Parts: sequence; structure tokens; C-alpha cells
Amino acid sequence: MNVWRELEAYMRRAIDGAGYREVKTPQIMDARQWEQSGHWGKYRENMFVIPDESPNTEDDGPVISGEADWMALKPMNCPAHILIFRQGIKSYRDLPLRLYENGCCHRNEPHGALHGLMRVRQFTQDDAHIFCREDQIVDEVRAFCALANRMYNDFGFTYSIKLALRPENRIGSDAEWDQAEAELRDAVVAAGLATEEYGWGELPGEGAFYAPKLEWHLTDAIGRTWQVGTIQSDRVLPERLDASYVGADGERHRPVMLHRAIFGSYERFIGILIEHFAGRLPVWLAPVQAMVATIVSDADDYAREAEAQLKSAGIRVESDLRNEKINFKVREHSLAKVPHLLVVGKREAEEGSVAVRTLGEKEQRVMPLAEAIAMLQDEARPPDLRN
Repeated sequence: MNVWRELEAYMRRAIDGAGYREVKTPQIMDARQWEQSGHWGKYRENMFVIPDESPNTEDDGPVISGEADWMALKPMNCPAHILIFRQGIKSYRDLPLRLYENGCCHRNEPHGALHGLMRVRQFTQDDAHIFCREDQIVDEVRAFCALANRMYNDFGFTYSIKLALRPENRIGSDAEWDQAEAELRDAVVAAGLATEEYGWGELPGEGAFYAPKLEWHLTDAIGRTWQVGTIQSDRVLPERLDASYVGADGERHRPVMLHRAIFGSYERFIGILIEHFAGRLPVWLAPVQAMVATIVSDADDYAREAEAQLKSAGIRVESDLRNEKINFKVREHSLAKVPHLLVVGKREAEEGSVAVRTLGEKEQRVMPLAEAIAMLQDEARPPDLRN
């Protein structure tokens, strides 16, 4: 949960700085919304559905008013964001409108497909939809590319960018697909990312049935690739769900809907991070950033005081006061990948100092407690705030 909270705060700072409005939509929606969007026919077998029951006036028992009255746990956030967009009249001056949600979704994945944090039935997406005019698409996609590039660099990932092109089974005219693919291609070129350095390439037939998409394929520490980030240019859902804005000509126009994500899902991204760093997460993400460990029981009171000061400074810290040898404690917390071990004995208690053992380093450093706190505060600062 500590890792989750740090990622969520990091993402929230990023979307606030990029002009997104954070929203929250219901977990359960009427089946008619999914029928209108087209998901009911395509994804129903992967959706958790429940009857829309109403109280019986005679015995207060549930009754089902008809076979078509169903509700469903949302497998994606897109239709709900269009419903928000449709509240009130939108002008061309209101666009682009960027709606963001840490959206919890449910998909009824087969048991055999479930795989730790990598594939789960409930997941939370860093999901956003950008409603924009035709003339704003390239700039919006370019801005997203720059945002994704900065964020992946903050985590130390290398990646490649691919453009997934039209599949055989698709909707829309060839002219519409030509236009959508060209817009995404032009945006990557404008962002300076359509180069060999970023593994730029095109994937024929790999697009969604309604739109082409840009994909970010991350490479982890042992060379595995994970398709995580994406942005898709969609003209279908705004048409199906009747989203519109009033243009400069006074007429109604359909917005283009850009579906985008950077983490993909928090669960999967955390799984990738754990494996990428082999559990040795950067200090700002580490669940426990420091451990105060005593050599002798005479130092217990000082260890508690040091722990209290570290917590007041915003450090995630615990203390180990067990009656165990210090080598045992060092080994145990090293295996747990705690970044810093602050060892205290009788001398440290008298001097107000700590012996700092940093994970992966052979030598320890003795320093005043205040200096150790300042060092940890600096290392615990998230990369976007550090830069």
C-alpha cells in the first residue's frame, strides 16, 4: 500500500500539472450504457453482471422486472467519462477537456489467465480521456508522448514506441483510418520520438477494432518487454454515445476521444517494478525506507527517539529492538531490501549519532542523527520533485 500511495501521489502531481480534471465514476452501470457503447455485445462474457432488482412491496423480497434489466461492474471507464462530458453544453472553446480517473475496473478473466499482479480480475487504471477538436489531436498526442517519456525516465525504464495499425476486422472507412494513423504518426515525429533510439516501428493489423493506437513497450532489468502505456484516437464512442460540442459555426460537432494510460494498471505496474528492481526499490518507493536497529538494550530508548524524529521528518521507518545479535538483524533487513539500516549502540546513544549501513555497500558511515535524517529526506524525495 505504501508503494501504491507513492505511485498515486506521483501520478496525481503529473496529471494536475498537465491540465487534467480528476473524476470518479460508479462501479456499477446500467446495461443499456454498455449496449449503446457496443461493449455489451463484444465484452459481456468478460463482464461481471448482476440483475437490476427492485424491492417487492408485498414481502420486501427481490424481484426482477425483466430479462433485459441488468447492471454490470464496469470493465473500463470510457462510457462513464462520456456521460460526464455530456453534462451541460460544451463549446469548442472548452476543448481540449482532459478527464482523469484512478478507475477501478473488473474483468472476468479465465482462471488460467490469472498471473499474480500481472493479470488480475480487479485492477485500477491510471485512465484518462481527452476530448478534443480535430485540429488539436497532434498537439495533445505530442504532449502525452512528452509526459510518458518523462515519467518512464523517472523510473529508469528504457522503452520502444510502436504504432499499431488497422486490423482486418474494423469499423470505419479507409479514409478515416488513414487520417487517424497519420495523426498519431505526425505526433510522434513532432515529439522527436520516431527514432531508432526509441525503437520506433509500426505494427500492421495490431490496432483496436475502432482505432489505431500508440503503444509503449517497457524493457525491464533482464530484458523482458511489457506493453504498458497507450494512447488511442477514437471517433466511434463519441458517435455511439452522442457526445458533441458547439463549434465556432454554431453547429454541433463530434469530439475526438483520445484514450490514454501510462502505468496501464497500478497492480501490473507495481509487479513490473518489483521484478525490474528485484525487490530493491528506489528509496522513494521502498515500503520501509529505514530501519533503526539496536546493538544493546541500553540503546532502546535512543532508538525509539530516533524513530520518532525520522517519522516526523516524513521517513517511513521502523525499529528493531529484539534481543538478537546485530549481524542477524543486518542480514534479515538486507534480505528484506530495506535501503538503509541505522545501527545504534551505547556510544551512538551518548553521541546522538547513528551508524548507517546502506544496502549494497560494504562500509558503514557514522554521522549525527540530524545529518542522517537530512540524507534520507533527500533520497526519499520523488524524482519529479527532485528535478
